[in-house]
Amino acid sequence: MTPKWRELADKLAEQIRRGDYAPGERLPQIREQVEAGEGSKVTVHAAYKALEAEGLVTSSRGHGTVVRQQVPLKRLGIARYDKAKWLDGDEVAFIADRVASGRAYRRNEQTQSVSLVEAPPEAAAAHGLPAGAQVYARARLVKEGDQPTHTLTSYYRPEHVEGTRLVDPTPGPAGRGGGFRVLYDAGYEIDHMKERVFARTPTADEVRLLQLPQGEPVVELHRTTYTADGTVVEFAIGVHAASRFAWEYDFKVPDSANDSEGRE
Repeated sequence: MTPKWRELADKLAEQIRRGDYAPGERLPQIREQVEAGEGSKVTVHAAYKALEAEGLVTSSRGHGTVVRQQVPLKRLGIARYDKAKWLDGDEVAFIADRVASGRAYRRNEQTQSVSLVEAPPEAAAAHGLPAGAQVYARARLVKEGDQPTHTLTSYYRPEHVEGTRLVDPTPGPAGRGGGFRVLYDAGYEIDHMKERVFARTPTADEVRLLQLPQGEPVVELHRTTYTADGTVVEFAIGVHAASRFAWEYDFKVPDSANDSEGRE
């Protein structure tokens, strides 16, 4: 005999898949389900926990039980940094991902805090700075609607960004074209990048901040951005909710043997 909580979980799962509850919409409170005759408080709680374990909803204090976005965002690879997007237009990286995914966005879905801090070891190493050196940390939280998707903290040498929009904590990108345009206008045109990506278990703070369901990992990104002469103008650490992105890359296949012959 199927347990009552399983019957309720299956019923709600079907309603979610059918679209009765849209992504980002809250399910009724447990009390409301009890009053509607769906079962006891224990039954409804067990059903909601089952939906969370199956990846259909997220539950957190203060937010309730919310239906998850079932189609992940495209997280573009090289294409998200195309100069035409931010130099000639206004598609900063997170907006480029939304456009490619056919999803709506608001510029204020990115919020940030900016502070002068002691450089973390990885940021100091990337910038070639001694231990204890001061850098600007521009920490962003990006949401899709009410649901957080990722955090991104960029570390800059003070002499590169002092007095620019990159030290302005106003929500949204740092003006038209975002941070890369600010660096360009300051005389630091980005030329190439190095990215390192790995998955790990989230910290308790990340679970809270990203509203992660139980057991979901995060994908951590380390991005080092260089000018043509090799100057590092940004080192960034991003923490992404693993299920909310599909990482997509489109690139020309290298042919190093012929490339080297052509240079000789």
